[in-house]
Formats: sequence, structure tokens, C-alpha cells
Amino acid sequence: MVSRVILFAATTGYQIRAFDHAATRLGIELQIASDNCEQLDDPWRDRAIAVRFHDPVSSLRALDDAFLERTADGVIAVGDRPAVLAAYAARRFGLRWHPPDAVECSRHKLKTRQRFRDAGLATPAFEAVEDGVSRATAVARSEHLLPAVVKAVSLSGSRGVIRADTREELAAALTRVRHLLDSHDVRVLRDPEASTIVVEQFIEGREYAIEAVMDRGRLHVIALFDKPDPLDGPFFEETIYAAPSRASGSDQAAIVAAIERAVRALGLTHGPVHGECRLGPSGVTVLEVAARPIGGLCAKAVTVVDRQGQRGSLEELLLRHAIGEDISGWRPNEQGSAVMMVPIPAEGVYRGVEGMDSAQHVRHVTDVRITAKADQLLTPLPEGATYLGFIFARAASAEDAERAVREAHAKLQFRIDRALPLV
Repeated sequence: MVSRVILFAATTGYQIRAFDHAATRLGIELQIASDNCEQLDDPWRDRAIAVRFHDPVSSLRALDDAFLERTADGVIAVGDRPAVLAAYAARRFGLRWHPPDAVECSRHKLKTRQRFRDAGLATPAFEAVEDGVSRATAVARSEHLLPAVVKAVSLSGSRGVIRADTREELAAALTRVRHLLDSHDVRVLRDPEASTIVVEQFIEGREYAIEAVMDRGRLHVIALFDKPDPLDGPFFEETIYAAPSRASGSDQAAIVAAIERAVRALGLTHGPVHGECRLGPSGVTVLEVAARPIGGLCAKAVTVVDRQGQRGSLEELLLRHAIGEDISGWRPNEQGSAVMMVPIPAEGVYRGVEGMDSAQHVRHVTDVRITAKADQLLTPLPEGATYLGFIFARAASAEDAERAVREAHAKLQFRIDRALPLV
């Protein structure tokens, strides 16, 4: 019988197609569960089950109806909120996956901090700012943390994340993040946790990201990425991930050990994990661990190799794991790889890009993917939630791959018209 996996993903997720292609290659039936409109007849032509990530009760009923005759063999999720529903679905259908409580905790920056602190992990001092607390009171409670980072607790990536070095900057950052949380595109998510802000001490150091799978309670590392561009604020827009890491062997071991302790503190047990940390004078500080794979098209920068030297994509590995295959023989690819998430330089209306041909012909560049659409209104961080696109490279070393994506980016000229203010 053909194995079946449920993929929980937002309709706007970049990775849906990659998982679909991987499932086809492996002969796995992929059933998508997404936030489609249930009133329309398959609007995206993906035969998806319509679910609501803010309403697990009704979503589980929809899944029960869809799987009356035969349930799935595994689940996968793309994105923080879909991962929560995947956890509830796995528990409903008796499938291996992270526990719902652990996944809920991992997507909430304040709960994560509290869990790490209670487990004795290195974590920055922090304060919670609930909705309704005045700005003056919030500043008074949090100024001892300066220099600090103000964060929206349940937004993903670096959205709603601002550094503040002074009382004035702290007040301005709190106002700006609160305004973002009150915006329509955040409120429409119907996230009951979205109103909380956390203020935490800024941690010095270089950032790293780790891609791994918890396999029956054991951490299986897939990739360790350097983030070569400093992420010191005032905003924290990520640009380049490069692998394999150029950190020393002892530093890499310390990073993996810290991530594993954080994973266990959260209670994640089985499924993908994506961790972020800083390595500085005081050692490794884990910033977050998500119960999902790396986001967006960045997964294209990850490949794995089995014992026979066969290459596979991240999506293929996760699908194999979801249906219960042994993945212990798969290891990180030692070839150099890099991805650049092309930043949005300024707010405005996207009109197009020049230099694509030159960028695509840079040595070692494997793909240049512009995801912005013509006439799209672009908003940079910390309010924005997208990139202009992605640049990928593969080479003999991480240095060469990183150099290639930088060179390709330099050849691109984006046309962005300044947005007219509303009167």
C-alpha cells in the first residue's frame, strides 16, 4: 500500500511544491491540509483539506471526515502555526510527532525563554509586556535590560524584532512593535498570543542555524549554517546562510550540544527542528528552536547523502522520516552551499529587476529566484514578512558559495517606486 503523509502548510508557503515533487519521486501520497477557503471548490487546484490554524477543534473534525476510511502514515508541517495543528493531528491519529504542548511552546518566544530558564540553560534576562501595559511602565520595567531586543512573541523570523540601546529607543521600539501587532494583517491571524511583547537582553556573538530531526528522542543533525553577516540590529534581517560551518570543531560541538539541550527542555521528541543560536564570549545561547524545517525556499540549500553516496533533498529526508524509515544513514552534504534571502531595501511598489542574466551566470550560482510580484507593495523589516527572492550557490567550499551569492546579488538592480502616502 502506498504511504500517505499529511502536509500542513499555509497556501502561501514556498515549500509546498518542493514537498509535492519529493513525494512523487518517492512514491508517497501527499495530502495537503491548508488554510484554503472551504466555501470554494478547490481554489488552488491542490485538493487540499481546508483547515483553520487558529481553530484546531474544527480542523481536526475536517481531518476526521477526510480520513474516514484510512488515516495517514505520517505528518509534516511547514510554518510555526501549521506545526501546532500537525501535532494535534498526529496525536489524534496515533502518529509519531512532537507533543502539542512542546510545539506550542516552541513558537512562543516568551514561553521558550521561560522553559529554557527553568531548565537551567543559558538564556538572556527578559521581561514580558502584556497588552494594556503603558509604554512608560514597560520602559521602567525593562530598562535594566539595555541594550535590549524587543520582540513580538509569536511572529516568525525577524518580524517585529528591534534592538534598543537607550530608554528613548526602547520606548520607540515598544511603540513600533505594538503598532505592528495592532495591524490588520496580524490581527487577521486570530492568534490569542499575538498581543504579548518580550524584552530581553541583547546577546553579543555570531549567529548560527542548525537543521536537524529528532528521531525517537535522538537529535540527527542535517546541516549547521554560518550566518556570515553580523546581526547586531537595529533590525535583524537575515541575508546569507552558508554551510558547512567554518566554526571550529569544538565550537560546532558546543552548538549542537546547546541545541540538543534546548530541544529537550522544550519537550520536542520526533520530527524536524530548526534552531538558532549565538556563539559569543559567554558561550552558546540558544535563541529559538522551531518544530519545523527551515522556512521558505531556503530548504533548497540543504542536501543530504546516504551511505552509498546518493543525494537527497531535505524534503525527501523528512518524508522518509515521516513514514517511519530509518534515516540514521543519512548525513550532511560536505559540499559548500549558500543561500541569500534578498532583502527589501525600502518600502515601495515593486516594478521589476534588471541583471538577472548576469546574476544567473555567476560561477557556482545554481538558481536566482525572484519571488516578488510586479506591482506588489514591499515592506521591509521589522514590519515586513517577505523577501525579494532567493539566490543559491554550490561550490567546493562554503567560502566560494558565499562569494557567489554576494556577487550575483551585486548584479541585480531592483526597480521599486516609492509608495504614495494615503491621505
